[in-house]
Amino acid sequence: MKRAHKWKFGLMATTVLLGTVLSACTSETQTQPKTNDTPKTEPADAKSREMRTLQILTRPQASAPDEYERANLIAGAMKELGINAELKPMPYEQQSDIVWYKRDEWDMTGWQMAARPERLDPDEFVYNLFHSSTAKDGYNFIGYNNPEYDKIAEQQRITVDREERKNLIFKAQDIIANDVAYLFNVHPKLKYVYNHQVFDKNSIVEMAGMGIRNIWTYLNASPIGQQKNMVLNSNDSVQALNPFYISGSFDSWVTELIWDRLMRIDKDGLPKPWAAESVTWKTDTQIEIKLRAGMKWHDGKPVTAEDVKFSYEAPLTGEVPMYKPFVEIIDKIDIKDPLTLEFTLKRPWAAFETASLSKLNLVPKHIWGPIIEDLKTKPENAESYQEKTPIGSGPFKYENWKFKEEVVLSANKEHFSPPKIEKWIMKEIPNTEASLGMIENGEINFLAVFPGDGQLLQQKVEASQNLTMITTTDLGFQFFAVNHRRPPFNDVAFRRALAASIDRDLMAQVVYKGFAEPGDSVISPALSIWKNPNLKYPSGGVDEAKKILQEAGYEWDSAGKLLYPAGKKEELGK
Repeated sequence: MKRAHKWKFGLMATTVLLGTVLSACTSETQTQPKTNDTPKTEPADAKSREMRTLQILTRPQASAPDEYERANLIAGAMKELGINAELKPMPYEQQSDIVWYKRDEWDMTGWQMAARPERLDPDEFVYNLFHSSTAKDGYNFIGYNNPEYDKIAEQQRITVDREERKNLIFKAQDIIANDVAYLFNVHPKLKYVYNHQVFDKNSIVEMAGMGIRNIWTYLNASPIGQQKNMVLNSNDSVQALNPFYISGSFDSWVTELIWDRLMRIDKDGLPKPWAAESVTWKTDTQIEIKLRAGMKWHDGKPVTAEDVKFSYEAPLTGEVPMYKPFVEIIDKIDIKDPLTLEFTLKRPWAAFETASLSKLNLVPKHIWGPIIEDLKTKPENAESYQEKTPIGSGPFKYENWKFKEEVVLSANKEHFSPPKIEKWIMKEIPNTEASLGMIENGEINFLAVFPGDGQLLQQKVEASQNLTMITTTDLGFQFFAVNHRRPPFNDVAFRRALAASIDRDLMAQVVYKGFAEPGDSVISPALSIWKNPNLKYPSGGVDEAKKILQEAGYEWDSAGKLLYPAGKKEELGK
């Protein structure tokens, strides 16, 4: 696997209830069995069937308190099942490096799928997260493999009828829930705060599943005073500013501003022409694209049909693995004139406008063409390349990037949709409490991410004369990924038991103070048309989890430690 940059998709609970739960959890959770859990006769081969200590990777409490507290709750549940679990807090950069590049060397990890406009169509989550073809170096980093699921994921892509496709999406969710591909946790309530003395309230735009942190807000936010810049926060580092690679949500915030796309998802959740003046379906597999006239790259050169063709063909070279799933359905691209192209698909794809035309960044061939050709002779791929000055054609131009400090973009006044602000400045503030203080004192004027106590934030806003808070259910979701390549996680019964033991309602109420909805699917309640409301995701608590394990042949030794079923033993070093 060619190496690229690190990747990420990316609350201190104070109640007595959570304190009680966490008091039992240390960095390594040791089993303390209840008397009625202890078998009268220990299996003769108990020693050979002992399970290793399972490691749970998580970001530190200061930068991701919600993830850290969820990890503790899960470790506590595992302890009650007789499983030793060791929390491994680490910086995001280290965590993502292990998960993405060392795919067979980790057990469990905290993770999130961020809300992005193109994810308003379920295809990206349904296909790319779980299809076996993306397991080697794509989004399916857990190594999930189910041929029945692959067929459904493929079929929904080519099903144009909305109701038929909806039924397939429902079936896909059923399989993922039954297989417990992920340990689902919650769909958070996104919490955003902005200074309404800096920006006109009527210029702040809300999107379903995205809230007010979106490109339409960045383009339309109208300053009403002397402050002309939007200054917002992130709690993790930007890893790459690369049109062919997104290492996490914060990278995506920046890349969608520097680089244009043929279409963009509008505030109503539907794709609309953007860099394309028009998108015309001539047949189910032929699409004519007419580009806007007069567009220019940030270095002054014109945007042409050749650039668009190159942008969509580059992922097929093998040098852009992250974006290959979004273009491999394209059979050919014909250039009709300098501003007109015709895309021919191998077969119909219901999500093509959302998952491809609204997904891929347009790049200048005169810059990236030589880079791609050079990389073909090297072990690295395009995902590892960083331009000194990123060049796009988007509404914002790159100005400066100080790693672990800030990213500064300036408005592209020559763009066909120029921003009303002068600069877009994202400051990295890893400490949640610090970000709260900075929105209060005016050091930032847009609180774009806040994983802390929602009730506290709401109280601060209500006590302020210049802050407005907007909440919305996240299009994305938070979960713990388990590595299907490694026992015991390759056993669906074990995964089902873990899922049953996790109290997702407790997480939503205690960790998030009610600012979250329990999750059981990759599809958010914000997308009610696609969300299967009848999923049978395992639940019932520790007692139900023990029942699942017993029925699958797991046993416990005299000390209450969980043992593999008879005939199985630990396959990894302890």
